[in-house]
Amino acid sequence: QVQLVESGGGLVQAGRSLRLSCAASGNIFSINVMGWYRQAPGKQRELVAVASSTGITNYSDSVKGRFTISRDNAKNTVYLQMNNLKPEDTAVYYCSANLKARMYAPYLDVWGQGTLVTVSS
Repeated sequence: QVQLVESGGGLVQAGRSLRLSCAASGNIFSINVMGWYRQAPGKQRELVAVASSTGITNYSDSVKGRFTISRDNAKNTVYLQMNNLKPEDTAVYYCSANLKARMYAPYLDVWGQGTLVTVSS
C-alpha cells in the first residue's frame, strides 16, 4: 500500500514564504508525475504545479513566478517552495502522485491527506 505524507503547512503573513514537502512511501515501483493541488473554501480543487520524473514542470498562471516545484526522485519526494504568498493562496494543499506498485501494474493516482496553508493580510 502506498501513502503520501505532506508537511510544511501553516499560518504566514502575506509576502512571506513556506515550503511544502510530500513523501511517498510503501510499495512503489516507479512514479511518473508528482504534483500539488489546492482547494480553497467553497471552491473546486485546482492544479498548482506538477513535475514529471524527467523534470518537466507545469504551473497554474496564478502561481507562476512565485512557486517552484521540485523533486527528489531517490527519496520519492516532491517539494513546493512558495514565495511572496498572498491571501488568495489560502487553501488546503494536496499532494498527488501518479505511480505503479509493480512493473506490469497500471499507473494509479494517489493523494495525500492535505495540509492547510493560511495567508493573513
